[in-house]
Amino acid sequence: MMDKYESLIVHTTSPFNAEPPLELLRANFITPRELFYVRNHGNVPEIDARAYRLIVNGMVERELELSLDTLLNDFPKRTVMATLQCAGNRRDQLMAVAPIPDEVAWQAGALGNAFWSGVPLKEILNAAGIKVGAQYVAFMGAEEVLRHDENVGFGGSIAIDKALSHEVLLAYEMNGKPLEPLHGFPLRVIAPGYIGARSVKWLTQITVQPMPSQNYFQAHAYQLFPPQTHARTADWNAGLQLSELSVNCVITSPRAGENVSGDVTVKGYALSGGGRKIARVDVSSNGGETWATANITQGDQQWAWTFWEARLKLASGEYEIVARAFDTASNTQPEDARHVWNFKGYMNNAWHRVRVRVE
Repeated sequence: MMDKYESLIVHTTSPFNAEPPLELLRANFITPRELFYVRNHGNVPEIDARAYRLIVNGMVERELELSLDTLLNDFPKRTVMATLQCAGNRRDQLMAVAPIPDEVAWQAGALGNAFWSGVPLKEILNAAGIKVGAQYVAFMGAEEVLRHDENVGFGGSIAIDKALSHEVLLAYEMNGKPLEPLHGFPLRVIAPGYIGARSVKWLTQITVQPMPSQNYFQAHAYQLFPPQTHARTADWNAGLQLSELSVNCVITSPRAGENVSGDVTVKGYALSGGGRKIARVDVSSNGGETWATANITQGDQQWAWTFWEARLKLASGEYEIVARAFDTASNTQPEDARHVWNFKGYMNNAWHRVRVRVE
């Protein structure tokens, strides 16, 4: 199966973590599965579809144990186009500010856009019945993940109002075909607009509860700290638990260090969280002193990215091309990666900068 993913930039092989080169990623508005980034914390579990069961428990009126056949045949099917993005996307640019040890050096391709099909999570929750006082829906996957010699597994949670929204799915198909093991077969959560870690793969259990997931990856790992905080001094109870994606924008071409003609087309992607759309993309050829408005060429849907491009006429010399986006709530991006640096390397949405030379 890994042969299908030979075009990816592989960061680690065990567990397998990889992303596509930007020029291949930007070639398709719907990302082919062989170009979809892969984020794993442990090895891919082997799951027998016939023996598979999804457990639904916690603050529910009726505990459920659902087979894959039941999920496919007894519940309505819905399809949502959604872009998933790793919270570590663009980490390599934060690493250029200051070291971030023991983390995957993601470039700007740790995301992908796909059609996801499956059961709306709210249908499962309605079948189970939610008790008064429930505030969160927690997920656990089949992945075995060792931390400090203990199998902590991989889990996460979303707030109950998000869980009951129409866009959150328990997906069994990606781009019209059954999920492959690398992407969560036989069932995964799709929580559009949230960091990819909340879209738990190889889903085995859903627990309705009064507090967020206490799993290591919700309560500890995926937290945001200010730039002045370091791992050795961090109060791990004071971090911000990550949920919605920030507005972000990336130049996919030209690439850094490229020699270009004076009439250059700058292309890229942009996205935001919370169902907000991209309203505008600005491009600068002088490091942000002056700006031109890019054309949005594709994408005007909630939960999905936007493609954009701008044509610049440049004289010979060296240039720093910069891009920034605004979403429909007028959120935009910080200017400098130093302002968003954090010792985990999460949520880098600083202006994206590419230096090029015009011959």
